[in-house]
Amino acid sequence: MAEQLGAPRFLTVAEVAELMRVSKMTVYRMVHAGELPAVRMGRSFRVPQAAVENLINEGLGEWGQASAGGR
Repeated sequence: MAEQLGAPRFLTVAEVAELMRVSKMTVYRMVHAGELPAVRMGRSFRVPQAAVENLINEGLGEWGQASAGGR
């Protein structure tokens, strides 16, 4: 199936975890907390690639600081 131009690309939870270098459980927690948007497809979640890129580029620093505050 050819990928259409302009169609959003979705990543699996495992792919997101690998990109962010966190566990799959961390990704699931972020999805359930509303920190990362996701779409449910059958029994699994898919995360828009753009949302992951935005989180990495803009929000990961803030998320990491909030987590580090509890040390």
